[in-house]
Amino acid sequence: MKKKAYWTRHTHLFRKDEYICSVCRNKAPKPTETCPNCGSVMRGSRTDVNWVDEMEGMDAILDD
Repeated sequence: MKKKAYWTRHTHLFRKDEYICSVCRNKAPKPTETCPNCGSVMRGSRTDVNWVDEMEGMDAILDD
């Protein structure tokens, strides 16, 4: 039986989103039904808001 997992969507400020498998931490450019690395069956996705940290860094650089 294959493991059940989910994609974690990492949104970035100036780059494309990337999706990370919750089981093996493999990065993929788009979500698929199964992880191409470990073969886990994906059951949805979650969003990680790292772009907020990136925006704070840009604000500090631009002195806003």
